[in-house]
Amino acid sequence: QAVHETILSNRFFIVRAKELRCGREESRRFYREHAGRFFYQRLVEFMASGPMWAYILAHENAISLWRSLMGPTKVFRARNSVPDSIRGSYGLTDTRNTTHGSDSPASASREIAFFFPEFNEQLWYQQEEPRLRCGQVCYNAEQRVHCIVGSEGKDLT
Repeated sequence: QAVHETILSNRFFIVRAKELRCGREESRRFYREHAGRFFYQRLVEFMASGPMWAYILAHENAISLWRSLMGPTKVFRARNSVPDSIRGSYGLTDTRNTTHGSDSPASASREIAFFFPEFNEQLWYQQEEPRLRCGQVCYNAEQRVHCIVGSEGKDLT
């Protein structure tokens, strides 16, 4: 809940959100670029250890802003240099550091497709993103997402 509140208080738009649980095989696929590295198995085990929330976030400079809010990957560094960051506040270890954030637009697209295979990113940029920029949006607390509002004030998503 605290991470969700951080997202909202920093004026991100929550495009999609879902609670899910990844098994070990899914977790291995997600972190496959780290296979063979000393921390890989710990990442996989942590990701598979319980339920989590996956988000698609929108904001001007969303990737860099989110990475800044998360703080350094290494929790001891986050606690010392950015104690109010998400990882500084809630991280336990370097592999159990509370959050993940894409490091580039290409990674974001790949990770969105992994967690939200039903989401069409191109269609979203064509249809929803321009309305979001114009402020035609409301927050649906029950669904935990921002919704595009039509000219009649009705939720269109």
